[in-house]
Amino acid sequence: MNAASADQIRLLDVQGLDVRLQQLAYKRKSLPEHAEVESLTRDLAQLRDLHVAAQTEESDCAREQTKAEQDVDQVRQRAARDQQRLDSGAVSSPKDLENLQREIASLAKRQGDLEDVVLEVMERRESAQERAAELAERVTSVQSRIDDATGRRDAACAEIDGEAATVTKERAVVAGAVPADLLKLYEKLREQHGGIGAAKLYARSCQGCRQELAITELNEIRQAAPDTVVRCENCRRILVRTAESGL
Repeated sequence: MNAASADQIRLLDVQGLDVRLQQLAYKRKSLPEHAEVESLTRDLAQLRDLHVAAQTEESDCAREQTKAEQDVDQVRQRAARDQQRLDSGAVSSPKDLENLQREIASLAKRQGDLEDVVLEVMERRESAQERAAELAERVTSVQSRIDDATGRRDAACAEIDGEAATVTKERAVVAGAVPADLLKLYEKLREQHGGIGAAKLYARSCQGCRQELAITELNEIRQAAPDTVVRCENCRRILVRTAESGL
């Protein structure tokens, strides 16, 4: 393949712009805010699960407390009715009187046990409420940190995207001045060799693979016409000759 020396040198400009676009893409992908947002989002999901669990526990305790208080009330009402019967003197039989007194005592013990249950449930409910309130504050705090990190990430991405857009426009102009067949070969090699399709021959070394060329290869390049597109024997990238090539 043949191409004017100026076109081959212009290809190095395209390569430089492509390298800059790669660097910008890597910089965008590697922004520390990405990992920060991801980590905080995981923390937030866990906190929200814990918050829901605490709210559920508080709700369960509320229902349990209501049921226990109803049981206490039922026992209290029954005990009050029995006490009223006892106080009214309506029970005359000694045996019935003894049974009634025994039942009142039993109900008093039952009421005491149920009231203890109510207190225990109230303590668990209060603990669940405190836990839910604490988790709600932590959820709000982490969400605020996510919003901050997201804002910083988006601002950094916008700055990088702006520069990338400028570089892309510049590349289009420079690449538009490169012969189509040369540019096609360059694009093919760039895809095959990690984004580097053309490299400068500098001080007898290929700047693509960083290898010094053999004497026989250098002699062949010296003898090649200026418009001949030469390739590196080591990495097969396009070698662009300049005044710094050392030929």
